[in-house]
Amino acid sequence: MHEFKDKTIRLDKWLKIARIFKTRNQAAEGCAQGKVKVNDQTAKAAKMIKIGDSIEVKFKWRVRRLDVVDIVNKSIKAAEAKLLYHEHEPTAEEKQADDIRSLFYQASRMQKPKYKGRPTKKERRDMERFRNSKPTDE
Repeated sequence: MHEFKDKTIRLDKWLKIARIFKTRNQAAEGCAQGKVKVNDQTAKAAKMIKIGDSIEVKFKWRVRRLDVVDIVNKSIKAAEAKLLYHEHEPTAEEKQADDIRSLFYQASRMQKPKYKGRPTKKERRDMERFRNSKPTDE
């Protein structure tokens, strides 16, 4: 890639160019929420990163660990963006923890009620029918 070792770029801009986040605003927001660490320290969006830095990004139920391999200052193709970093493979324990977190996240999303507010006329009639039905004793 490029041979300059002293190149630097803002963290939020690099995260957007490397397609870790879809927008620069989302990258900055992730930094503000403390979800991004550079060299094991929580980093702000304006932190200047350089080649060789390690970045850890937390998502809802997943953690990505990246090493900065290259820096560019403009948006590039997705295939080229993957060459900007080296992603560490998660260990077996981390994979298992990710699976458990994802199941928990999916289960918590399923518990939300389907409808909000007052029931419709049909739903109210169904509830009344259910309340009035008596179990049969045999």
